[in-house]
Amino acid sequence: MKKTLYLMRHGQTLFNVQHKIQGWCDAPLTELGMKQAKIAGEYFKNNHITFDHAYSSTSERACDTLEIVTDYQMPYTRVKGLKEWNFGVFEGKDECLNPPLPYGDFFKGFGGDGEMELRERMSNTLTEIMNKEDHEVVLAVSHGGACAQFYRAWEEYAKVKKTERFYNCCILKYEYEDGIFTLVEIINRNVTE
Repeated sequence: MKKTLYLMRHGQTLFNVQHKIQGWCDAPLTELGMKQAKIAGEYFKNNHITFDHAYSSTSERACDTLEIVTDYQMPYTRVKGLKEWNFGVFEGKDECLNPPLPYGDFFKGFGGDGEMELRERMSNTLTEIMNKEDHEVVLAVSHGGACAQFYRAWEEYAKVKKTERFYNCCILKYEYEDGIFTLVEIINRNVTE
C-alpha cells in the first residue's frame, strides 16, 4: 500500500543568520523562521493535507517548526534519528571553516558523522516510521543536511530532481511503497522576508 511522507527542513535560525555551523548544537528560530513555518502550515491547510502522525528531530528548531506548522494542534514524537549531521568540534563555529562539498567523511576526524552514516541513519529512521501500520500520511521535520542525505539515498527513484539547495521550511513529498521512497514533489520557496 502506498503511503505519503512529507519531510521538511526547519525554519531559519539565529545561527543560519550568523553563518554558524549548526548540526547537533541548536539555535532558536528567528522571526523569519517562524513566518516560514506559518507559510508551510498554510500550504498544508490550503491543499487539505492532514497528517495521521508527526515526528521531529529532537532539536528545538525542528520541534518549534513542527508546532507552528501544525498550529500547536498535533501531538508529535521527537526522534534522535532525524537530527542533523553531527559536525563534531566544528559545531557553533563559523561556516567559513566548512570544507568544500561534498563533505564525505571530513567531520568524522573531528568527532562528527560521516556522510554515509548520516544517510543510513536518516533512511533507517524514516523506514522504521513509515513501516508502522497506522502511518498513512506522515510529517517529519528535520534539517538541511539530513534532508539532502536522505534525498541522495533514494535519488535513483526520484520522479523530480533537486536543482537547488533545500531552503528553510522546504517540503519534500515522498511516496513510500514496498520499502522504496519515491520523491514526487519538492516545495522549495526561498522566503526571505
